[in-house]
This record gives sequence, structure tokens and C-alpha cells, in this order.
Amino acid sequence: MNQTQRENVEVNDAAQDTRVLEPALTIAGLQAWYGESHILHGVDLNVNRGEVVTLLGRNGAGRTTTLRAIMGLTGRRTGSIRIGERETIDLATHRIAHCGIGYCPEERGIFSSLSCEENLLLPPMVGDPAYAMSIDEIYAMFPNLQERRMSQGTRLSGGEQQMLAVARVLRTGANLLLLDEISEGLAPVIVQALARMINALKARGYTIVMVEQNFRFAAPLADRFYVMEHGRIVEHFGASELESKMPALHDLLGV
Repeated sequence: MNQTQRENVEVNDAAQDTRVLEPALTIAGLQAWYGESHILHGVDLNVNRGEVVTLLGRNGAGRTTTLRAIMGLTGRRTGSIRIGERETIDLATHRIAHCGIGYCPEERGIFSSLSCEENLLLPPMVGDPAYAMSIDEIYAMFPNLQERRMSQGTRLSGGEQQMLAVARVLRTGANLLLLDEISEGLAPVIVQALARMINALKARGYTIVMVEQNFRFAAPLADRFYVMEHGRIVEHFGASELESKMPALHDLLGV
């Protein structure tokens, strides 16, 4: 861990120490299936309001399925998923979204035939209007999108498409954000911009759950880490423990 990462960890720990821990997401005994395939095998995790929590693991470990299960996008689910105090395991996806959850999938899902700005004007309000960013706030956070506001989605670079996918979620008033591999395949300058975005959103009180393969991107941002393997949580630790956990992470992730 370099000096910058250590400083970010210290800031994260200090912020967590002064924060009143209030549950934003609590998962207990979560099982999930795609058809006959049993993917999640009793996942337990919790996320407090204002935290950034990262799910680590190799491809196929169940991280994306965990996010999709939270949103009700898998097949059968059992166990418990509480958003704040509300049980959502039996709710339809659109009702789960209206609990104030924003999901940014790995495939981004922007409307390629619409302009950047038209994409930003589409999302409905599903959460607290206090968290819904205006177009001007979006453009201040993502200057690239302002420059390309009239460009069709198909003409945006991969990094610009990723920014747009996240920005659309920020328009909805969601304050619990599920971000799936947002740094994947992007140039370092874009990854750095996304890291600044995560820190800015945390400072504004958003709660963030990230699935990330890019350990160098995720490590300095998160308050806590969960490691998944074969559909189960196999490690859980805070940012202050990261250095001591590196040998185990090397075995589990190859980092």
C-alpha cells in the first residue's frame, strides 16, 4: 500500500469513527438461483449509511449475482434483504428501486440512440429528491458529459458511457448505489475521475456498494471489504486491516 492509499484509509477510518452507524442494507442467509443453478449460498453482509463497501472476488464468485439479487433480478431468492428497516425479499424489482436504490450494471444500459442529455432527462424519481442531482450538478461532476451532451450514446467513448451510466442513477434520488465493475476496461485518467466521484458522493452522504475486479481502484476508497468465493462470504474486514489481510487476499484474489 502506497502513501496515498494509507492516507485515504486513515481518512475513511476517521470518518467511520465519527459516524453514527445506521443500517442502510442488511442481508442475511441470502440464497439465489438462476433457473436450476444455485448461485448464492447463504450470503450475510451489512452496509451502514454513508459507507463505501466493496465486494471482492474472482470472476464467478457471486458478486454480481449479489447485486442483482438485491434488486430482484435473479430467479428465486430466499433469506432476508432489508433496505433500512424494510424487508424487500418478496418485492418486485420496481418496488425495490423505489426504496431509494440505484443500480449501475456492468453492461451500463444507456440508450444508445438518444443523446447524452436525453439519457440524463429520462430517469424517474425513485428516492429522496434531496439526493437527486440536477443536470448542472451532473455536468460539474462530469465535465466530459457536458462537452458531449448532444452526442448520441453510440458516439461516446467507453469512459464517457460509464460516466453517463452512473450519472443517470444520480438523477433518480437514490441514496444507496450498487455499482458493478465501473472501472473495467477504462483508461487510467477515467478511473481516477471515477475515484474522485466516489469520494465526492461519500462526502454528500451516499451509501455505495461496489463490485470491483480492479483492486488498486477499490482499495483506497472502501470503508470495509467483503470477499466472496463460490457464492459465499469468506472474508470480511475494515480498511484499517487491509495491509494485514494482503497475504490472504493474494491467495483468494491473486492480487
